[in-house]
Amino acid sequence: MNLSLFEKFSLVFKYLFSSFFSIEMFILTLLLFVILVFNLKKDNRIIQMITVGVYIGFIIGIFISYTTYVRTCIDSFVKAILNYIYFPSTIVYFFIIVFGTFIMISTLFNKKIGKVKKIINFGTFSVIYFFFMSFIALATYDMVDLMDISKLYQNDIILSLVQISNLILVIWIIYTGFYHLYLFFKTKFD
Repeated sequence: MNLSLFEKFSLVFKYLFSSFFSIEMFILTLLLFVILVFNLKKDNRIIQMITVGVYIGFIIGIFISYTTYVRTCIDSFVKAILNYIYFPSTIVYFFIIVFGTFIMISTLFNKKIGKVKKIINFGTFSVIYFFFMSFIALATYDMVDLMDISKLYQNDIILSLVQISNLILVIWIIYTGFYHLYLFFKTKFD
């Protein structure tokens, strides 16, 4: 399929008006968008609940109508996660460091984060930074090409550094999820 970007947009535009079903889907989607935009000012809870119902209904409809597709998607997603856990990617590891940098910067300037949460963020990402610097130093010292996955997997120390960093990140994500849940319930019931 060697279509230019313009040809792709043209093809999609033609599809939008090719049948009554596609026109109906477009109108319903546009209507939902307009309702959500107008509800920004009013902040009507009933409209928000109906919108949540529409989105959840859509997902449930997909689960019911296309069970095999959903099962395949979930299976592929779990396999990808397990594959990453057992065979971590140095590319993803780099983006974890970029993500960590943004978290550190936002933690520094966010006045709403408590001191304990700030200390945990600083500690977590300082350890992850240390492991990443060790990973780079070992790869440089052993003259391992960072893009040669097989060579990286042969070095147990490098592989362990990446896997432990991932484990620390997962623990931090779980902790952060529970922290935000705690704050939500604290403000709701206090």
